[in-house]
Amino acid sequence: MPIPPELARILREHLAEDGTGEDGRIFRSERRGVIASTAYTEVWQAARLLAFTPAQVASPLVRRPYDLRHAAVSLWLYAGVSAPDVAERAGHSVDVLLRVYAKCIDGQQEIANKRIGNALAA
Repeated sequence: MPIPPELARILREHLAEDGTGEDGRIFRSERRGVIASTAYTEVWQAARLLAFTPAQVASPLVRRPYDLRHAAVSLWLYAGVSAPDVAERAGHSVDVLLRVYAKCIDGQQEIANKRIGNALAA
């Protein structure tokens, strides 16, 4: 999956400093084993408390790490990346992508009308 150059740099630095586990994992526990899902949850909840306002913490806003996937896919669609490209990056079919994420496109009628007008004028 293509990733932004900045993320590639961060991952390369991490690998240069920490290497991988015996099983090839990039991230591992302090004992070099698999990170327990409870550890992710604890860190995630602590990070939300530090990063968000009390109202945001009480909301469903990125309540789980998995919600970042939904946010990323929604952002790609919002940015105008084609549905087939987004589906491929996300590991979805276009049908699943549009059924699950199409709601993020709401409110974009003005942008869509402008793009259609520009295409017709070309």
